[in-house]
Amino acid sequence: MSTEALRIVWIYPDLLSTYGDRGNLLILAHRAAARGIPVETYEVRSDQRMPATADIYLIGGGEDGPQALAAQRLITDGGLHRAVNQGSSVLAICAGYQLFGHSFFAKGAKCAGLGLLDITSDRGTSRAVGELRGDIDPRLGLPPLTGFENHGGRTHLGAHAAPLARVTAGIGNDGQTEGAWAGKILGTYSHGPALARNPALADLLLRWSTGADRLAPLDDTWADRLRGERLAAASPA
Repeated sequence: MSTEALRIVWIYPDLLSTYGDRGNLLILAHRAAARGIPVETYEVRSDQRMPATADIYLIGGGEDGPQALAAQRLITDGGLHRAVNQGSSVLAICAGYQLFGHSFFAKGAKCAGLGLLDITSDRGTSRAVGELRGDIDPRLGLPPLTGFENHGGRTHLGAHAAPLARVTAGIGNDGQTEGAWAGKILGTYSHGPALARNPALADLLLRWSTGADRLAPLDDTWADRLRGERLAAASPA
């Protein structure tokens, strides 16, 4: 991998890729390139070694079996742990978000997670499906979160993880909070894909990874129209 370009890795697309989650890779690469930042993207399958020297890692949602297999392989591989410990940024979606915690349930069994976020996940009494909206932690300085959720899990945050957002519509973690973050790791139940609906979230990852305090503005006319439509769809009638 070149040391000059921003290196983005999409983790295990053969196992975890639902509801357009690959769009997160496309959005990040586009927003970087549009600002003149060289980008290299890598799609690392589950039978390949995980590079430990990329700048941003993306992991998506998926079914129980692939989720459990992905967790096992990532634990055995160790590359992602090394990357996080070295300061790489991460966006983890839905099943990918759950497996970043200490444990999660898949096919009725409790599975070990990566332990990179101080969260645990179990099963809820009902499935969370539909529009998701929340007010993002003000420390991150971002506008409201919008997304689509479809999951049966409920996630509980420990002392070393903060909620990504406070829910204003939908379920998220538990009907009160949505997602979690710590350091440079962001986890969310938001599909859509998340970064198409939330370009400011993409720019946060880019700022973390480049060390830039600010990025040159982009024309977000169409992204803003999408955000406005989906935020309105999640608002009370």
